[in-house]
Amino acid sequence: MQKWTKSPAAPQRFGVLLFDGFSNHCLANTVEPLRAANTLSGQRLYDWQFLSLDPRPVTSSSGLQVAPHAALTDADGDILLVMPSYGFQAHGGWRTQAGLRAAKRRFRTLAGLDTGSWLLAQAGLLNGYRATIHWEELTAFTERFPEVQACRERYVIDGDRITCSGAMAAFDLVMHLIGQDHGQALALEVAQLFMTRDSARSHSGGAGSASSHVNKALALMQENLETPLTIPEIARRVGRSQKALESRMRADLGAGPAKVYRRMRLNLARKLAAETDLSIAEIALRAGYEDPSALTRAFRAEFGLSPRALRSRAR
Repeated sequence: MQKWTKSPAAPQRFGVLLFDGFSNHCLANTVEPLRAANTLSGQRLYDWQFLSLDPRPVTSSSGLQVAPHAALTDADGDILLVMPSYGFQAHGGWRTQAGLRAAKRRFRTLAGLDTGSWLLAQAGLLNGYRATIHWEELTAFTERFPEVQACRERYVIDGDRITCSGAMAAFDLVMHLIGQDHGQALALEVAQLFMTRDSARSHSGGAGSASSHVNKALALMQENLETPLTIPEIARRVGRSQKALESRMRADLGAGPAKVYRRMRLNLARKLAAETDLSIAEIALRAGYEDPSALTRAFRAEFGLSPRALRSRAR
């Protein structure tokens, strides 16, 4: 069962180990959701460092240079994200293997993104684990590393090892981690920011028909913020009974449709209060509230302050 909200804990510390040929797309899909979670929560939930095997700049497959914050040998943290992407086999020498084996003692979890799974497996760090890799490399990966339980999934979390199959899967993975760490309400808000319908998915979510209906319900909610639909109408449109939709959404997001819908409308109200000069009455209408005082009450209950107080703080 997922949690809708969670109390903030100490910031999670990520090390992002880059190699020449890394994918800009994969890097952005990993770091930007973490940055958004910090921004939207108003708290430092995540820290990250760009790392390399040595202090020199690392160049992506499209020519973007990144100056690392530190060398791998000087870094520690909660999760090490290994991100080689293109040309990964050229990076699999003894130096990389030794560096990854040593990093295992300084990072709680090791994660291979895109083709990073290959480097972890080559260092013996995926033996006995379930793992995936970019699907173009899956057959070769299975043959080369028979001691790894290779599987065709978007991402796999197996204890203190994480692997994922590519840039889009990296976004799904980080969204899952945000929901797991800080609740599905924040994950949903991050998803809204990036305009994705597959918001706040659970690890196994998104594949089955039930989660498909939750996604359809979320899309209907997003499209009807100003003139909210009733929950029975949403259930009818997605082809489920209200009871079935309630049950599936609570399992996937930790909250029922009414609570999720209200949060989506209040997220819009918060954005408008912070970023525009619209009156509170106009904001209320755009968020589906006919009465500004009703918006203010709901807003204060959700965020701990009124829209006017939020606007003052933002300015």
